[in-house]
Amino acid sequence: MKTFAALRAIPTLLKIGFSEAVAYRAEMLVWVFATTMPLIMMMLWTTVAEASPVVGQGGKQWGSGAFVAYFLSVFIVRQLISAWAAWEINFEVRQGMLSMRLLRPMHPVLSFAMSNLAYMPMRAVVTLPVFAILLVTELSRMTAQWQVWLLWPLALIGGWLITFFANVAIGSLSFFIDSSIKIMDVWLAAFFVFSGYLFPLELFPEWLRIAAQWLPFRYQIGLPVELMTGQLTVEAALPLLARQYTWAGLMVVASLLLWRSGIKRFQAFGG
Repeated sequence: MKTFAALRAIPTLLKIGFSEAVAYRAEMLVWVFATTMPLIMMMLWTTVAEASPVVGQGGKQWGSGAFVAYFLSVFIVRQLISAWAAWEINFEVRQGMLSMRLLRPMHPVLSFAMSNLAYMPMRAVVTLPVFAILLVTELSRMTAQWQVWLLWPLALIGGWLITFFANVAIGSLSFFIDSSIKIMDVWLAAFFVFSGYLFPLELFPEWLRIAAQWLPFRYQIGLPVELMTGQLTVEAALPLLARQYTWAGLMVVASLLLWRSGIKRFQAFGG
């Protein structure tokens, strides 16, 4: 019965969350501007490539156009896989506001997920002009395989799942320590380096690129971007998608275990 009530509440929560996104659109734009690092890196790398093409693994040459296509794609993907549950959980734990959320019939983690997803239409609108520029200026550098475009939404969903549940796992650590935001900062630092956010992973030394294949960060940004820019065929993408969803499953399990343990501690101390 509780499950049915929770499912019925999802459309309402999405509607409320979307209304908040519209009402606080200026705040959302601040978040968008905070994620424009790919555009800065695009200007940097295109300047380097104009002097001399950058050679990646396997001898592939990266010219200015390749970097433009890559980093515009990174910007789009970054907007669509964003989540900020770690900050919300930390705030509500410290302020005691989580107690009210625990009284609702819906699991708090699902509630946080709906809150984050409700902002996606607004973020998608932000990406549309960038997508249009990408298709007009660098269409030849985008994948021409329609089967790859069918896999792209799956890669976006997988990337969002890893991002969101990593946020929940790190946010749940706030039940045990004063604040887990510093841990989130460490996660973000590793994300910036190993996800392909600041530079294509193909430019890594071979040993570091192989190491990145086994970390979750590549599957947040790198995989969807590589699908968009034609770096992967369907055959090459399927094993990577399987690895991505394995990481997503691990994040779900880890975050829910940390949440359950943290909630017991929270309630034991009168939260």
